[in-house]
Amino acid sequence: MSLRFYNTLHRQLEDFTPLHAPEVGLYTCGPTVYWSAHIGNFRSYVFEDVLQRVLEMEGFLVKRVMNITDVGELADNGEDKMLLGAKREGKTVQEVAQMYLDRFLRDAERLNIKIPKPPFLCKATEHIFQQIELIQVLEQRGFTYQTDDGVYFDTAKFSAYGSFSGQKLEDKEAGARVAINDQKRNATDFALWKFAPLDAERQLWESPWGTGFPGWHVECSAMARLYLGQPFDIHCGGVDHIPVHHENEIAQSEAAYGVPLANYWLHNEFVLVDDKKMSKSLGNVYTIDDLAARGFDPLAYRYFCLNAQYRSKINFTWQALEGAAQGLKHVQAVARTSTRGTHTDQDVYEKFCQALEDDLNTPRALAVMWDFLKSDVSSDVKGATLLKMDEVLGLGLDAIVGRLIEAPAELRQLAQERQVAREAKDFARADALRKEIEQRGWTVLDGSDGAWTLVAS
Repeated sequence: MSLRFYNTLHRQLEDFTPLHAPEVGLYTCGPTVYWSAHIGNFRSYVFEDVLQRVLEMEGFLVKRVMNITDVGELADNGEDKMLLGAKREGKTVQEVAQMYLDRFLRDAERLNIKIPKPPFLCKATEHIFQQIELIQVLEQRGFTYQTDDGVYFDTAKFSAYGSFSGQKLEDKEAGARVAINDQKRNATDFALWKFAPLDAERQLWESPWGTGFPGWHVECSAMARLYLGQPFDIHCGGVDHIPVHHENEIAQSEAAYGVPLANYWLHNEFVLVDDKKMSKSLGNVYTIDDLAARGFDPLAYRYFCLNAQYRSKINFTWQALEGAAQGLKHVQAVARTSTRGTHTDQDVYEKFCQALEDDLNTPRALAVMWDFLKSDVSSDVKGATLLKMDEVLGLGLDAIVGRLIEAPAELRQLAQERQVAREAKDFARADALRKEIEQRGWTVLDGSDGAWTLVAS
């Protein structure tokens, strides 16, 4: 099976053909570093990490770029997000940006997410020249106009505007997330450069139009073109980026240079919490620190995300996370009882790859893995195959394969009592003993012949 993705650009599944094989240019929208990234944000980063790993599984050389937004993005009420963060923390904008960037990188590491290294992890504030250059090109081509508060892109002059999101112009106008500006020609017009007084607390730069800062959308177009060229292969983000951010990126990039920005656009769906949208007002916005505070391994959240295909909404509950944590512990337990072999089960691995080649179908890939975990294959083949799978799954199995620790005598006694209860069909007692063992940090693996093994979780 060839690798195929659902391309938002054409709203259909398409075979993936890179522009310059074996190289693949990949741009993934990164965080706005004014607050901690939450579990909804990290679903995007897990999805993008899996995408990169699958591309590498297929033999491609991935050049990945991720932006860090540290200027320009405005809240729904028009306030500068970085300024809001600075006021909240009692720090400068630069201090807040660095603090939350460090926290993002720490959490990404805890989730085993690959993050590009600088310069491909690129801050908007370090690419002001490229953003000004893009605006100048748009100005020369007649796509801009100026108001009292900034320079704007005239969406009426870009005939394809709205086609990416599929929204009618009147719907986009009604939902345009912009501050009130009576001088705008169209409700959907967006800021390319915003003016600000010199005494403002935000970071400011000189430009041909006056002192100020770039609009949010400009950074991605400018940095993607700088590092990947235009067009490049794949652009990613959450579905919330489709109607505004990515629509605007496409408009300004294609208006400036007359060619597509990217050939494939991939978007992941939302994380719901108890079937509700995450909202600070509802108190259901959780961070990786929040999960860890409740005793969860951050990798349990990664495993939770893998249980849904990236284009499907996923409902987070603490019970669902507990289920994912138990599933992860079982996989880890099997890994500990395996050995580092050199021969994988090729038939199983091929089925695993086929699932991922079908638009990153991670639930099906996990099902292949679970069927394999139950199979009676040698310890070395099991270990080798698990490690090969984990190159994509990213569950950190390399650190634990073959590292079986002997359980204390009292736990072995509990496991033996559990086995006696199972043989007597006293399943309530057997289940209670299993839970007691798990609460002490161990997992019972049952063999097909009635034997059992205790493995540290």
